[in-house]
Amino acid sequence: MKNPETRLPFKTFPFQTSLSFVPLIRYWETKINDDNRGISLFAKAITKQLEKSPELRKPIQDPSFLKDHEDLIEIIMTAVFPPATWETDISGALTPFLNSSFYQTPKFREIFISENDKLKRPLNLDKQKMLYLNIRQAFLFILNKCYHIPVPVEEALIFTVPDYALGLYRHYRVSLNNSFLQVKHNGPLPPLSATDIRLLLTNMENLELWRQYILPDNFAFEGFYVMELVDVTEQETLSSIKLDLLEKDVLTAPDRFEQLQEKIRIFFNRPHLQLGLAAFNNRKKTFVNFGRKINHSFLIPQTDASTNSVTFKAVYDKLLEDGDPLVVEDVETASLPEGVGAEISNIGIRSIILALLRYQNQVFGIIELGSPFAGDLNSFSLARMQQFLPHFEAAVKRNAEDLESRIQGVIKEKFTAIHPVMEWRFKEAALNLLELQESGLQPEIEPIVFQDVYPLFAVSDIRSSSTERNKAIQGDLIEHLRMVEKVLKKAIDLQALPILEELKFYITKSLRKLRRGVLSEDEAAIFEVIKTHVEPIFEYLKSHNPSLQSVIQAYYAAMDPQLGVLYKRRKDFETSLTLINETISDYLEAEEAKAQQMYPHYFEKYKTDGVEFNIYVGASIAENRPFDLVFLRNLRLWQLMTVCGIARKAAELKPSLPMPLETTQLILIYSQPLAIRFRRDERKFDVDGAYNIRYEIIKKRIDKATVVGTRERLTQPGTIAIVYSQGREANEYKDYIDYLQNINLLTREVEYLDLEEMQGVSGLKAIRVKVKFDESN
Repeated sequence: MKNPETRLPFKTFPFQTSLSFVPLIRYWETKINDDNRGISLFAKAITKQLEKSPELRKPIQDPSFLKDHEDLIEIIMTAVFPPATWETDISGALTPFLNSSFYQTPKFREIFISENDKLKRPLNLDKQKMLYLNIRQAFLFILNKCYHIPVPVEEALIFTVPDYALGLYRHYRVSLNNSFLQVKHNGPLPPLSATDIRLLLTNMENLELWRQYILPDNFAFEGFYVMELVDVTEQETLSSIKLDLLEKDVLTAPDRFEQLQEKIRIFFNRPHLQLGLAAFNNRKKTFVNFGRKINHSFLIPQTDASTNSVTFKAVYDKLLEDGDPLVVEDVETASLPEGVGAEISNIGIRSIILALLRYQNQVFGIIELGSPFAGDLNSFSLARMQQFLPHFEAAVKRNAEDLESRIQGVIKEKFTAIHPVMEWRFKEAALNLLELQESGLQPEIEPIVFQDVYPLFAVSDIRSSSTERNKAIQGDLIEHLRMVEKVLKKAIDLQALPILEELKFYITKSLRKLRRGVLSEDEAAIFEVIKTHVEPIFEYLKSHNPSLQSVIQAYYAAMDPQLGVLYKRRKDFETSLTLINETISDYLEAEEAKAQQMYPHYFEKYKTDGVEFNIYVGASIAENRPFDLVFLRNLRLWQLMTVCGIARKAAELKPSLPMPLETTQLILIYSQPLAIRFRRDERKFDVDGAYNIRYEIIKKRIDKATVVGTRERLTQPGTIAIVYSQGREANEYKDYIDYLQNINLLTREVEYLDLEEMQGVSGLKAIRVKVKFDESN
């Protein structure tokens, strides 16, 4: 919708208007008999002088007339401009609706009157807007004075004007006194019905409509009105600052921040004031420039250790520690850490205020106010600053949340679910990407690589899971075919059909083949024949031969309702496998949570026919945490103890399983640090570099490892196999084993074995030790 002034039906003010002192003279005449003797005497003296100047009772057209009667006008205008407030009031008498002032206080002239005695146009109102306001005010005045209709109180008008002395803007609230303004109409007053009045008041902005009911040519204004102004710069600026801080980009867009700084200067009446703002990185415990630039700080760059003293940073550290705002009236004389005052003074700042921006006790940023003049900022400035500080806090919090949301968006798009320990690095990469994008570049996300990390690998596997699964499939298939065979035999006895004989032959042949073993293609082919040939005939036989109904119904009752096949042994196998995996996984997650408290590390687990888990630990993963090899040894001992616990949990579970599956435990020791890289295409970490690939090869081979000179598999139920390649690794684990034997987690039976060479892997050895179970297991 367009502004009403853009469709204004007038190019100029449409009413006749003239300056007249008649309403003011009448006022003095009414005061001749005033109860207040002083006012009465003064009114009599004034009216006596007015008798000598009858020309003052006529409309004034010639501006020189005012000069000729300057003294008398000064006297009669005391009714409007009291001498007591002459020097402080901001008031002016104006010719009706023509924006021309003929009399004003010194402050009004200084602020609002141009050299040609015209009212300066406020910066926030253009010529068209001023014309619109004057015409609307004239229509409302006529409605009130001529038709005696109460008019609504309009919203306060604010004038914004420049203060050239300070180089700032100031805001003034305008009120109009119409006590000395009158309106005359030519001829009979046109009638207005209640409906007409209601229509006009509900369409106050439609001046074209008003013109149709109140013809400007029929009315004329005489007298003057008084414009009274009150400086509301502080209130208006504060309100504007609060509104600005509700907008999304006010802290991040440079032009918006400059506007905000200008309003802060106006609020404090300090044209050289600098506003600084920086966000707080809670992870690094420092004020930084992060995300879309919220950093407009003039002091934070000085804390860069590469360019400035550590003592300067101490000012901010102290602010964080105490939490109270810091007010320094003069940095050159204040008791600051040595050299800090000089550093601040060197960047043109003599007085400062620093305050934390917090929300629910969490620090989100810092606000700085700085002035080049000593004493410009003090404790009173801090009190005024508190009026808008909560709004800055809310804005900085909102910006931090928006940034976090955008970072998470990048992580979800470019990566995947991230381990909490590594999240800081992914956030850092996402942040760098956002900053480059905001610089107009189209960069790729930087590689995520962690150097010099130590791997730990272990797997709890289901013993001979493939064999057990195949045996279950074979058993179910044989039983299924025998049930088919039973139905076919009974059907042939009742009705000798060649097709039944052919199907019976196929079933007999398939049973012989299954007893020798099962192949996946055999399983698919058999089910295809059953579904497309056998079961349709069963349906026919059931409906045409009542004596076969019971045996066919028994056949269908034995089938799994969802799969439509016999699913007994396989169900037992899958149920047992799931129970083992879930039990191990739950136990492992609980123990892993404890391990994270010892030292942060990357952890991942996979569930297949068993559970395997990888750990990577090192200084590059745990941000800001020093790393020592004692943490690696601690995790290795934890891993061995956890694998003991897994073996014991699996043994406890075995008696309650539908199929009593057994588990084997395997640990790989690898002492060379390596690098891991996040593979975006696979959405997971993998070792980085050709040299480190050996580790992955060993991991893939050792589950099939056998003992030298035998065909015995290294992994055996009830034991833990620990694979290593260096003697010092074996010595380290001997100590762990000795400790675990002492606390009754392992037995005294320990084997030291050489392993057969495998494809791409040689020289591996192993320690095999038995887990000590409870007697009930």
